[in-house]
Amino acid sequence: MKLFSSDLRRASPKHAELVRRYELFRTVVEFLAALMFVIGSVLFFSDSLLFAGTWLFLIGSILFAVRPTIRLALELHLTRLPVPDEFRPYGARPETQDRT
Repeated sequence: MKLFSSDLRRASPKHAELVRRYELFRTVVEFLAALMFVIGSVLFFSDSLLFAGTWLFLIGSILFAVRPTIRLALELHLTRLPVPDEFRPYGARPETQDRT
């Protein structure tokens, strides 16, 4: 199966559970990134807190950069899971379900 294939996300109950876990992790990272930006923005209202606000913006930016990394890790993890025969497309053999 190919990367970013929606069929692979539902290829088996194990695939679906893996997607659920990664999506939960990605949502937590997104929430934390947004929180860092909101708090950083509030800190920018005070000159004495600009340094802390700048650090929160940097941390939020790094967290936003982690998002696509999580997505790619999920896709690579999904391609390594075996697909049970009952979830393969009709007529597909296991050797044709490689990572091409």
